[in-house]
Amino acid sequence: MASATLTSHPRTRDGDDASRSADEGRSPALTTTVPREYVHRTAVSEVFLTDWRHDGADSWVVNAQWPRAHSFYGPVNGLHDPVMLVETMRQAGILLSHVAHCVPLDHPIIWQQVGYHLDPEALRAAEAPAEVQLHVTDHNLVRRGKRLVSARQVFRIVCDGAELGTAMLDFSCHSPAVYRRLRGEYSDLALANARRLPLPDAVAPQLVGRERARDVVLSPTDDADRWQLRVDTSHPVLFDHPVDHTPGMLMIEAARQAAQAATDGGTLPVTMECSFERYAELDTPSWVRAHTTGRDEDGREQVEVGIEQRGVPVLAARVTSVPTP
Repeated sequence: MASATLTSHPRTRDGDDASRSADEGRSPALTTTVPREYVHRTAVSEVFLTDWRHDGADSWVVNAQWPRAHSFYGPVNGLHDPVMLVETMRQAGILLSHVAHCVPLDHPIIWQQVGYHLDPEALRAAEAPAEVQLHVTDHNLVRRGKRLVSARQVFRIVCDGAELGTAMLDFSCHSPAVYRRLRGEYSDLALANARRLPLPDAVAPQLVGRERARDVVLSPTDDADRWQLRVDTSHPVLFDHPVDHTPGMLMIEAARQAAQAATDGGTLPVTMECSFERYAELDTPSWVRAHTTGRDEDGREQVEVGIEQRGVPVLAARVTSVPTP
């Protein structure tokens, strides 16, 4: 199995490779990110994964590094952004679909469900980039011939040596031909983007735990608990590259921001469970609604978030939060 971890090879003065015995020690490993194509990213700076390895039947270890600062998923109050974990899971799922299950690079990967449960203490940022390890186990693999059609991945996440939490991801893989049949005219990337809606105004950034209006994905309505989804196709992180529909990461960010807006004070989403019902198109408004549902057995506040378009559900989410330390 290929890996994105490189090993340096010292050279002698005459240019020949140096030959060293085992007791002289090995050269240090040199770490780089995985190829951006393996995680469906255009910007190399948005690739968080560094390497991967097989870890037994249907099990993998994927390593990642979280930066000390990031333009969108940056630490807040000394804690890493929990939604950065979802992006890391997204990248790991796509990576393994290609390198472990031989899904061609041009096959879209579509989410059905994603969720995580975190220990907020393990999110504390240190004075160096965070080293994150994802222990991934494949479940419910469905194949058509030799090609992977769908899978569930279960994650155990370790951050800087501490147990961070658990997560799961359900996804399906489609050939370009199947994707075109599923999407119809919306599979035309240029047409879908030409028909996108004008960008509406943002709610006040502090209402949703953001510092800049550009990072706000909710637009106000006359109802305090209902917003229009704000889809900025020029956003360099949420739209790393053009797509024909609203990305899943944007809708997860909308669930996080709506849950924050529905509660008092700063909160940290330590648990999130999301189900994706259908694609959200760029040419029609999507509406976000949130309501609190009380507290769980640990006293943590729970918020239900729904996104709909044309009167039908697009996403259903449950967010459980604790006050931001």
